[in-house]
Amino acid sequence: MSDRDAQLFTERLQYGLDLAERRMLEEKALHGQDIVVCSDDNTIKRIPASEALAALNK
Repeated sequence: MSDRDAQLFTERLQYGLDLAERRMLEEKALHGQDIVVCSDDNTIKRIPASEALAALNK
């Protein structure tokens, strides 16, 4: 696999992961569910999926 092939594979994989994350957040926001996140200071908390989706759309 050439460097260009590896780069294309990585880009496609990242696109798919981003799409899956967005769809998961949209589905959870639709149903008013929360998600669990880890903040920058390493504390774990629950936030509404709609809040995470809004931050993703910025």
